[in-house]
Amino acid sequence: MTQELSVARPFGELITAMVSPFTADGALDLDGVQRLATHLVDEQGNDALVINGTAGESPTTTDAEKEALVRAVVEAVGDRAKVLAGVGTNDTRHTIELALGAEKAGAHGLLVVTPYYNKPPQAGLLRHFTAVAEATGLPILLYDIPHRSGVPIETETLVRLAAHPRIVGVKDAKGDLTATSWVLARSDLAYYSGDDATTLPALSVGAVGIVGTSTHFTGPQTKQMIQAYARGDVAGALALHRRLMPLFTGVFRTQGTILVKAGLALRGLPAGPVRSPLVDATADQVAQLRADAAACGLEFPA
Repeated sequence: MTQELSVARPFGELITAMVSPFTADGALDLDGVQRLATHLVDEQGNDALVINGTAGESPTTTDAEKEALVRAVVEAVGDRAKVLAGVGTNDTRHTIELALGAEKAGAHGLLVVTPYYNKPPQAGLLRHFTAVAEATGLPILLYDIPHRSGVPIETETLVRLAAHPRIVGVKDAKGDLTATSWVLARSDLAYYSGDDATTLPALSVGAVGIVGTSTHFTGPQTKQMIQAYARGDVAGALALHRRLMPLFTGVFRTQGTILVKAGLALRGLPAGPVRSPLVDATADQVAQLRADAAACGLEFPA
């Protein structure tokens, strides 16, 4: 007999960091944004979407475009899914400005990445995240990704941040399950795997779900894996984990947005080109993506 785990899931179980569809000339495609958001919620089973994350090419979108993206997605799916706005920058003042803009646009929560490149000390991270949390009324998911930002959010810092009522969870891409375990043992933060392939291992130490990239295509199956583990069907969850590994890892053979947009285009869904300095997928990369999908039992039309 199994018993389903009882844990807080402030943004559900399955979250996709959505790409931002562009027109052929590189402009923002707001109609495509709404159609893709609808597909991800209604067909892929997402409980929430992250808009303006790295997958959404946030380094190349303007502040006005970021606000327009949030408004468009809230209008399309905000009645049946949470919309989280990525607002993190390496400037606290700018991050707060983006947070206020996202709140005004109707976002249900914020994703705030560790300030990147300037490598602040832990005292600076504590001040930065607290300032953002104090500036709005929205719940915050911290994004811990030291291989991009250059600085981890250390365990003691995370435990201290967990005391703030609006800091409710972590998108965990640190790749350190020991550190994750210590934070979960000492706080009530909701942890979401920020690395598709480590979702099942993260669930084993107390995570509640995923903020994914391959979940543009694997949403229903990934959700089944999460729910199987939660009800005690570890063997079933492991079988799904193994089945999905080719896409969990394959979309990162190059920068994830590039291959997600290529796969969406194959399926006739809104995507468009990537913005420089990214480059669109090559024919060989698209062929490999098809092979990875087929290995998972999924197909991309020729």
